[in-house]
Amino acid sequence: MKKRIVLSGINLSEGGPLTIYKECLGYVQRKLLENYEIIALVHDKELFLEFSQDINFIEFKDAKKNYIKRCYYEYVYFKMLSKKIKTYLWFSLHDMTPNVIAEKRAVYCHNPIIFFKMRKEQVLKEWKLFLFTKLYKYIYRINIKKNNYVVVQQNWMRKEFKKIFGINDIIVAHPDINLNNFKLLETEIEMEKNSFIFASFPRIFKNFEVVCEAVKILEEKDIKNFKVYLTIDGKENRYSSELYNKYKNLSCLKFIGLLNRNSLLEYYQKVKCVIFSSKLETWGLPITEAKELKKPLILADLPYAHETLGNYEKVLFFNPDLAQELAEKMELMILSDSNKIKYENNRDEKIEKPYCENWEELFEVFLKN
Repeated sequence: MKKRIVLSGINLSEGGPLTIYKECLGYVQRKLLENYEIIALVHDKELFLEFSQDINFIEFKDAKKNYIKRCYYEYVYFKMLSKKIKTYLWFSLHDMTPNVIAEKRAVYCHNPIIFFKMRKEQVLKEWKLFLFTKLYKYIYRINIKKNNYVVVQQNWMRKEFKKIFGINDIIVAHPDINLNNFKLLETEIEMEKNSFIFASFPRIFKNFEVVCEAVKILEEKDIKNFKVYLTIDGKENRYSSELYNKYKNLSCLKFIGLLNRNSLLEYYQKVKCVIFSSKLETWGLPITEAKELKKPLILADLPYAHETLGNYEKVLFFNPDLAQELAEKMELMILSDSNKIKYENNRDEKIEKPYCENWEELFEVFLKN
């Protein structure tokens, strides 16, 4: 009789976390189905139609209704389910450590919100987010020491988890991101001179305002021969609406709204430089994508950005709290020949074990005797 593995992600329905879940399932489908029975707990089965019918999907459509419902599933229902199905490995891919019975237990912690330091004016505007940053630390803490394995995406997060939760042997597992479909388009797109893009969903920690302020500084210096594309248009949420209304009169700032994958790739190809100013990430997928396309980068000088980028030469770093510093880096890109810019070469940090570079290495750790 095959041993049973449960993969749990009942609140994953969009964005990077859903991509991570699908990549995990893709590995399991290719490599583990022959020897293990796989059960996947999901928010909506329709999001996983590309996977084998040999994976048993169990749907929890009301899991995102509210946190009371989510906690019921994690801490009450899953214990009953785990008793019934007798699990070898229970792997929770969405931060919370459920109350379950299994020979081995693992949790994948990827939400860095507990590390976001909000300014006073941000707390007043986004008090729900402020409460969430405080609450999430306790969500992480519940049952975390009952896991055989705690997995984080980056080394800086491992260091913080050790300090906050007093746990050791945390596994750093860099996302195994498949960029095979993220290549240059067949139709050649001419590069737009002195153009930049910052692509992200408008959340307060993404720090769009530092880019807007940098554009304002440059325009006030009468530097106007450039464009900065932002993937917001003011309709997404209150944060984006405030940004749009405050900076819409800047002639060099272009609010283009959220983009699908192909449209984003077109913009990546036509711009000269990619900016990423976020103050909080566990990875930073646009950094990886821009690196794949060999684009010059201007990045927030934070640990996540250095670790995500790895070995790369065409990068400039700036203090994400200083718009003036970003403006100076942008001005350098605008006024200088790209080949003459003195970039701040970035190098891979040596990460101590336990460290896994892909899903195969991670599951080898999980499933070893």
